[in-house]
Amino acid sequence: MVKFSRLGVLLLLSLSLHAAIIVGWQRAGARPAPAPDVIEIRVAAQLREVPPADVETRAPATAAPDVRPRQRRIPAVEPKAAAKPASLAAPAPPSAEEWQLASSYKLKNSKRYRHNWGQQVRSMMGTAVEGSEQGMVRFRIEIAPDGTLANATELWSTSKTASERAWKAIKSLPPLPPTPTGKPLIFERTISFMPYETGWPPSYTLDCLPDPPAFRNPFAWDGKSPASPSPRQTPEAQQPAADEEAVKCVTDSTAETIEQEEGEMKRQVEVYRWGR
Repeated sequence: MVKFSRLGVLLLLSLSLHAAIIVGWQRAGARPAPAPDVIEIRVAAQLREVPPADVETRAPATAAPDVRPRQRRIPAVEPKAAAKPASLAAPAPPSAEEWQLASSYKLKNSKRYRHNWGQQVRSMMGTAVEGSEQGMVRFRIEIAPDGTLANATELWSTSKTASERAWKAIKSLPPLPPTPTGKPLIFERTISFMPYETGWPPSYTLDCLPDPPAFRNPFAWDGKSPASPSPRQTPEAQQPAADEEAVKCVTDSTAETIEQEEGEMKRQVEVYRWGR
């Protein structure tokens, strides 16, 4: 009896539990279902061209690189007006006072007379123009004691025009004063026919000093004189003659000052500078 009562209690509890579960399910099913979240999905249609079935689909061919040389396009340049060639008028001829002073200057092989002669010829050659006509010409000149031209020889020239003009001027020289020493005057002179140089007055400051001895190789043999085992003696500096010792150095064109040195340096820069 006791066993039966225990089994009855367990059965009753099981039935109650199942009944509660069933009732809960029924109530949950009776509740209204919540509204579902609306998700909008948009699909973009992509059109693709489908080749016909009978045409074989091939991969696009890669374009061949262009190996032709590229031509640079040079912008058109307007032609500039031709530059006017440089020119330089002929210098003035030596004045009568300069010729008078040169006719009495005996130092350094009549230095003033030789310079005035070159300036006289250059002044008669006319204006020098830049180009193929410019150049230089060098002469060997011999002047008689009375001032007349005894001989003239062209040694070399760099321009046919300069040579022709120099010869024309030499042949038409005016009468010149007698030579300072009363002897024939022989010298060489280069005439510059260029648009940037016409010559420059030399300096006479140190003309009273004796000439330094010319160098001679003591071991050289001319093939004629008897050979000597000992070297020849170098000649000493020649002292000026008695009449030249009393001559005062002429310094009218230059002065022994710093301005003289500055002017001389400027002259050398202007003469020897090229490509200005």
